[in-house]
Amino acid sequence: MTQILDRLPPVTDDMRSQITAAPRTAEAHRALLSLIEAMNSVEVGGTTSLDVLPEELTVLAWNVERCLFPDKTADHVKQIDPQVVLLSEVDNGMARTAQRHTTRDVAEALGMTYAFGVEFHELDLGGPTERPYCTDDFNKFGWHGNAILSKVPFQKVAMIRLDDHGHWFSGQDGATDPEQPRVGGRMALLAVIPGVKGPICFVSTHLESNAGVAHRHAQFVKILDAVDQFAPNMPVMIGGDLNTGNHLPPDFDWQRETLFSLADTYGYRWDYTAEGTTTRPSLITPHPDRVMKLDWLCGRDLKLQDKGVLTSIGIGGTPLSDHDAVWARLIVA
Repeated sequence: MTQILDRLPPVTDDMRSQITAAPRTAEAHRALLSLIEAMNSVEVGGTTSLDVLPEELTVLAWNVERCLFPDKTADHVKQIDPQVVLLSEVDNGMARTAQRHTTRDVAEALGMTYAFGVEFHELDLGGPTERPYCTDDFNKFGWHGNAILSKVPFQKVAMIRLDDHGHWFSGQDGATDPEQPRVGGRMALLAVIPGVKGPICFVSTHLESNAGVAHRHAQFVKILDAVDQFAPNMPVMIGGDLNTGNHLPPDFDWQRETLFSLADTYGYRWDYTAEGTTTRPSLITPHPDRVMKLDWLCGRDLKLQDKGVLTSIGIGGTPLSDHDAVWARLIVA
């Protein structure tokens, strides 16, 4: 069961010593996950401005790539004026983002409540393109994860872990990156939010980039099954960076992924996502040849009114992320 807290407890010096000393095995990683309280908790905070979601609503999903600029990110989101925002790759207590709790700061600027869950506990400062942004030589908390923001109070919130074997810790499948040592794994946040016509379930997730089609398929099975348990017979909107085709350079063909037909069998639709690619060069990821369609909205029992892709290029031409945001305007039937 997910523990709901108003602040995630930090990793203690003793815990960090245990992480450093642990063998790089799946068994050791599972033991670490059970030891670190924040890995099994969701932080909820912020304020709200509505009691229930309206009949017509907007949802936006955005991988904000650490969220280097929380204030500019919030201002960018205001262009779409969503009632629900699904974020991935948000930092909390990382030197590269000035130790800010980026989810909380974005939510505060938007007047929204938030749920934040940890994907990874980062053990170092990040890769070479991130280090110039570090304001310290240490991470205050080292949290990196996903979030759901809402103008309406949450009815209930949960987190599901999509893997526990330490894909980025144990070295399985060649996934260990020496510049990004970390504990944790991909996860999904689920939130039921009351609406004028009944509750709606929203899911923010980030599937594995350093793996193949079968791995992401298995992760999406876990999400769909968890939603059926958490929010049975309820409208659902799942959004996030699904890393579709990320393992297939140079063509990055997202249509080879099997999670699309998988979701179809569960009664979901993919036409909530606008056409077009969703990645671009950024300050951290300056790769002009990385043009992919990674970001999606997938839902059921919600009528589509409009949809689009919001560029991540901010005022003055600064890229706020290597991902553009996807959004959809919906009508609750």
